[in-house]
Amino acid sequence: MRKCILSFSFIISLLVTTHAQVRVAIVAGGHQSSVLEENDLPNWSELKSNYTGRIGFHTGFIADIAFSPKSKLFFQPGVVYYNKGRKFSQRFDPPLGIIINQKSTQFLNYIDVPLNLVLKFGKKTKFIIGGGPYGSFFYSGKETAQTITTGGITESTENNDLSVGNQPGQFRTTDYGINGLAGLEFRGFFITANYSRGLNDFYESTVYNGTFRHEVIGGTLGVFLGKTEKIEKKIKDIDKDGINDDKDHCPEEPGTAATNGCPDKDADGIADKDDKCPDIAGLIKYSGCPVPDTDKDGINDEEDKCPNASGFARYGGCPVPDTDGDGVNDEEDKCPTVKGTKQRNGCPIEEIKKEIVEKVNYAAKRIQFQSAKAVLLPQSLKVLDDVVDILKDNPELSLSIEGHTSGDGIFEANMNLSNERANNVKGYLISKGINAARLTAKGYGPTQPINKGKTTAEKAQNRRVELKLSN
Repeated sequence: MRKCILSFSFIISLLVTTHAQVRVAIVAGGHQSSVLEENDLPNWSELKSNYTGRIGFHTGFIADIAFSPKSKLFFQPGVVYYNKGRKFSQRFDPPLGIIINQKSTQFLNYIDVPLNLVLKFGKKTKFIIGGGPYGSFFYSGKETAQTITTGGITESTENNDLSVGNQPGQFRTTDYGINGLAGLEFRGFFITANYSRGLNDFYESTVYNGTFRHEVIGGTLGVFLGKTEKIEKKIKDIDKDGINDDKDHCPEEPGTAATNGCPDKDADGIADKDDKCPDIAGLIKYSGCPVPDTDKDGINDEEDKCPNASGFARYGGCPVPDTDGDGVNDEEDKCPTVKGTKQRNGCPIEEIKKEIVEKVNYAAKRIQFQSAKAVLLPQSLKVLDDVVDILKDNPELSLSIEGHTSGDGIFEANMNLSNERANNVKGYLISKGINAARLTAKGYGPTQPINKGKTTAEKAQNRRVELKLSN
């Protein structure tokens, strides 16, 4: 936040010193925020309507910077505190077991830094319209959850210390997006309608794939501080070269009329103002620079057959070739004419033997747990021991462990149960000496059924663990 304020102050001071009109305004207003979420949950179309927006406020300050004394176009950077987030409420009629209502809130607070370009039309009362990008910094937040049963409130939780970072289940420290505004300005005040929308995900779920982006609609009242400060331009000749500064392209360095007041330090016939290499003599076709070496490989572009890719003289300035196009260059590729993988030094992956796949699939169907728990039954351990032997005999193989449940019960509970079961299988294999790097585990809950799940037998089939081999 300090860096943001310092950067903002630097921009204002820089433009003040370049003869701009500058005003600073305090802004405040109200708005409704919401979260634009899309995900792969099978019942999202039903759950989506249970989310509503959060009513909040925003306050901060902006700068109003004219590009010239008569300009209608203004630059308006700012620093503004914003409430964002959403609310959730789902009522069960009839009750889901004893649950009749579930409520939760996700209230987040940010420091937004808008960078808007604004057009103003009119004289005393001006119509204003504009927009631009914004950056956003996570400031604070709170999440609450409440479960109401037929007997009253049975559970209420509140988290005022939200986890921040780049991992699943954490809120991102930075956000960005676009915003727009339209309104009126009069007598040192302005009022605008505002809209903003995030362009990246501020959060990542731990249990399902989805996108989470902020959207804010509201209104703002602003009050300018002090009076507009106008700085008159005075024609000067700072470098005393006989060319007035308003026509001098290099007003602080003496030059000649032929170069519009600019010097030519390297004497290559190109004025420094047009010379991209003013201290090194060059050629006109390279804007005053020597023959370039774009890829910095020591071979100039006129002799380099691959001027945009760093290479070697023995290949005419090109990189080491990759004949089979598998991403492993020929000097490191043990199979340079056959596509392969980096893990196998450029040679192709061998197909997994059919009998090994069948053994692992057979073992997966015999994995069992205690009812509604993630505890492996004793008879399942012998099955997993067979899988351990297969993995030890085939060290090049990796294993993906997937947990699945039926659609009975609460969705979140099923997701957690399937994830715990998959990870318990992974943990057992690790305990038997299998490297954890060869194993992945994930729970899919009821999201990938193999049948309609209506009968008892079909539901039992959907409660399963799948084991998938890969090279």
